[in-house]
Amino acid sequence: MKREERRQAIMDLLVQLGAVDLDDLAQRFDVSKMTIHRDLDDLENLGLLRKIRGGATIESGTQFEADYRYRALQNVDVKRAVADKAASLIEPGMTVLINDGTTAGLMADAIVNIRPLTVITNNLAAINTLTDVQGVNLIALGGTYSCKFNGFFGMMTEESLSRLQVDIAFLSTPAVNGLTCYHMDESVTRCKRAMIDAGAKVVLLADGKKFGRTALHHLSDMTAFDTVVTLDLDLQHAAPLREAGIEILNAKD
Repeated sequence: MKREERRQAIMDLLVQLGAVDLDDLAQRFDVSKMTIHRDLDDLENLGLLRKIRGGATIESGTQFEADYRYRALQNVDVKRAVADKAASLIEPGMTVLINDGTTAGLMADAIVNIRPLTVITNNLAAINTLTDVQGVNLIALGGTYSCKFNGFFGMMTEESLSRLQVDIAFLSTPAVNGLTCYHMDESVTRCKRAMIDAGAKVVLLADGKKFGRTALHHLSDMTAFDTVVTLDLDLQHAAPLREAGIEILNAKD
């Protein structure tokens, strides 16, 4: 097996399992542990995994966000419930903005019957879902494609957003702590900030597991959001939001 094929196979295993063991990889691919070490080092430098003692993981950390393919398989029912609840805020004739992320990507399935509608997004999953939907005016934000986030980012994306104003912007984040939300990636953070500025109303999609966490980059104060759509949010995390006047919508209701 060639080096690139082996590294792709390692990533496929991570997407399936969440974590891999160094000894197991060396045995599986019939190569030395040092070869696997080099593979994991290079993949970590590309931001595709996070090395841990004795192996590697694709699970998120404060400076690392999991690959989109892995996140798309996690907590699907919860994410779909949040996406469906968020979609209930949309009315025909609106212009809406949807960011990257697996929960946001599921929103596309929930809005296909809300027409007419203008949808602006950098989320490739949403773009693919809405491409042929009659009555949906789809505006795909250009930029540099990120396989890890399955979306488009960079200066081109941010400049396009700076010239737009929408009725509702839907954003997601992997980490909220108190009245601050965070993200692991600087480029994604800049894009999301531009989306916040573009929304007349800004809605955060974040299930309860995203709360009580931090990440490397400060994305925004929670007061930038008018509404939080969530599920299984602990009272200790909900209280500061309510005190700040932020609407909380429970996906179970």
